[in-house]
Amino acid sequence: MRAGTLTSVALTQAYLARIAAIDDSGPTLNAVIELNPSALSDAAALDAERAGGRVRSPLHGLPLLLKDNIDVAGLVNSAGSLALSSHRPKTDAFLVTRLRAAGAVILGKTNVSEWANFRSTRSSSGWSSRGGQTKNPYALDRNPCGSSSGTGSAIAASLAAIGVGTETDGSIICPAAVAGLVGLKPTVGVVSRRGIIPISISQDTAGPMGRSVRDVALLMSALAGADANDPAGEAAEGRITADYTVALSAGALQGRRMGVLRQTMGVHPDVDAAMERSLQTLKAAGAEIVDVTIPSHGQWGAHELQLMLYEFKDGLNAYLRDSGAPVASLEALMAWNIANRERAMPFFGQELFEQAQAKGPLTDAVYVRARDTARRLAGTEGLLAALDRGRLDAIVAPSEAPAWPTDHVLGDHFLGGGYGISAVAGTPSLTVPMGEVMGLPIGIAFMSRPYTEAQLLSWGYAFEQATRARKPPTYRPTVED
Repeated sequence: MRAGTLTSVALTQAYLARIAAIDDSGPTLNAVIELNPSALSDAAALDAERAGGRVRSPLHGLPLLLKDNIDVAGLVNSAGSLALSSHRPKTDAFLVTRLRAAGAVILGKTNVSEWANFRSTRSSSGWSSRGGQTKNPYALDRNPCGSSSGTGSAIAASLAAIGVGTETDGSIICPAAVAGLVGLKPTVGVVSRRGIIPISISQDTAGPMGRSVRDVALLMSALAGADANDPAGEAAEGRITADYTVALSAGALQGRRMGVLRQTMGVHPDVDAAMERSLQTLKAAGAEIVDVTIPSHGQWGAHELQLMLYEFKDGLNAYLRDSGAPVASLEALMAWNIANRERAMPFFGQELFEQAQAKGPLTDAVYVRARDTARRLAGTEGLLAALDRGRLDAIVAPSEAPAWPTDHVLGDHFLGGGYGISAVAGTPSLTVPMGEVMGLPIGIAFMSRPYTEAQLLSWGYAFEQATRARKPPTYRPTVED
């Protein structure tokens, strides 16, 4: 684009053609749920700005995709639910305003695991009643994982330059890992949640997903911004990096102390073998490797569920009311699902909705205790304590086991993910490709203290440059093919 040999219009047209060829036909990934009808005119306007000497940022004219739980004025925002298929917010989410200011072209929305996998304990990642089932581009019968599954599959298949996902617990890290992508879950509050359909105000965050660390760092520079109207925004004020690409260096691991959370290993021998090779790569790059044990590991699960049930009801009711959605409450949404059971609930029910609806306000002692206990076990007595005790820069773990076969009978089969501790602690995590198992990508997760996104990206970049582990997808029908 700087050389004048490519325009934003030409690039946007190329991505639209690729979506038609790869997503709507061919392998039929079913990752893109809606296209922005003004994408080409937006691209033309940005080309005109560039021709006139104005370049807003490195994202100027680049088409990107957003998860279908983020408000974009004029586009549907549904969290994958047919109940919200006519819901068109009048204003952009805070992060979308920032992306537009940076000159990004909003190409469209990606499919989402309905209600971010928080409707049923038997949900299938990548399935929504509005969008159907998204496929994993590395083996089409395999699952794309996590609620940002559409973004993961779309960016892996090069249906846009970069993409935005969201995470409550694993929904950026897991889909990025099983799609051979880099994914960054920021510290809660670094990226505003305003205008995003919520699950948990304690844990929710949006974050970038891309095919390289540099792409993710470029997108993060536009996404990150303290929002005074986000409950976690004030704490992030003054702790956000303006340009996350500055610290990227192939030598960034030299002299760093990396802890290995082996409590997340021992699930799959091939993942363990890839992890051991990755540890040797870290050592060769100058890092010191230290085994760590977290006594509270995994003890926060029941408390996390309680806080999410309470916060989901409170946050969703506020979002539906304030955005003028066609259903005005969780209770009304549940009734709509029952009335439209054949379309809305063909594979699994809404037992998590039912549990959430039974909860009281956020002043309940049960909620306050669950929130504080979860954050303590995962944070102050968990990840943060281990980092301080070992004088560590970061802790590493396998991001997730290889993608499992999509299963609409039993639901998801998560195995061995190492990201949960940072999700509950509200701290940042980064996944970078580290290899594959039978052609299915796997990643390594880097986790550290709050507001260390720039450092995590620099360490991930050094690992990426040393390994070059990512391979593009081949759209096999199944693993054995």
